[in-house]
Amino acid sequence: MDISRLPLNALRAFEASARLLSFTRAGLELRVSQTAISHQVRSLEQVLGVTLFERQPRGVTLTDEGHALLPVLSDAFRRMGAVLSRFEDGNFREVLTVGAVGTFATGWLLPRLQAFSSANPQIDLRLKTNNNRADLLADGLDCFIRFGDGAWHGTEAVRLFDAPLSPVCAPELAATLSSPEDLAAVPLLRSYRMDEWALWFRAAGLQAAPAARGWMFDSSITMVDAAVQGAGAALVPVAMFSKALADRCIVRPFQAEVTTGAYWLSWLKSRGETAAMGSFRMWIEKTIAEELSGSDRPAASG
Repeated sequence: MDISRLPLNALRAFEASARLLSFTRAGLELRVSQTAISHQVRSLEQVLGVTLFERQPRGVTLTDEGHALLPVLSDAFRRMGAVLSRFEDGNFREVLTVGAVGTFATGWLLPRLQAFSSANPQIDLRLKTNNNRADLLADGLDCFIRFGDGAWHGTEAVRLFDAPLSPVCAPELAATLSSPEDLAAVPLLRSYRMDEWALWFRAAGLQAAPAARGWMFDSSITMVDAAVQGAGAALVPVAMFSKALADRCIVRPFQAEVTTGAYWLSWLKSRGETAAMGSFRMWIEKTIAEELSGSDRPAASG
């Protein structure tokens, strides 16, 4: 069938009526009379040569043909609306969906994000916080900032900066610790990367690392919250928690650090870099380079 023959108003009338199962409510939504909706639906049925609704005394129900048509039209109108909403004052706004591990999102990205938006008003940025194992394709991400070694299958990755780990804990617990050996008696809160505590103890000068016994987390933010509440010592990228440290919600009992990975900006090899993706990549690299030129490591929030 030549879809150019299908009247747009009739398609809108059918979609609203089918979704609401009411000509009256469809008329209220589209700001026309119930009679106009009924006529438009009738005209669409005549063009298609099928019955889309069963008319009953107390309302309408969809026929099999109506059920088949509704999801297609609903999706089409939703997609058109999403694109049209990106036009503002005669300018087209490109959507950019960025995923970031929560630690990086709150500890580094959010305090700087307004600067990106001010410099790129044509980009409609949407931020999703994920754990480190998010799926770019399944989660609809254009790019993803994550922690690790940069070797993720099917992705390109740009190294942003290292994220040294060091223990933090509540001030009351820190007061009981005089040397790294004392942590053997403390619950050691940890991520799913099982070797981090052993690597830190080695960096702190202990060859025989105590067994890491404590809760496991998929988020450093949640882990630090647990540490604040006295659940144990958390091994985290301390630069991402400068505000909590400045407020003394947590303290660093020892200054030893270990680097087990870095933050990376990654995206799928299978998709080309859009203009918005390129703008974001260049902005974040430039921002980090400027901060590195003035200190040993990028500043965190706080």
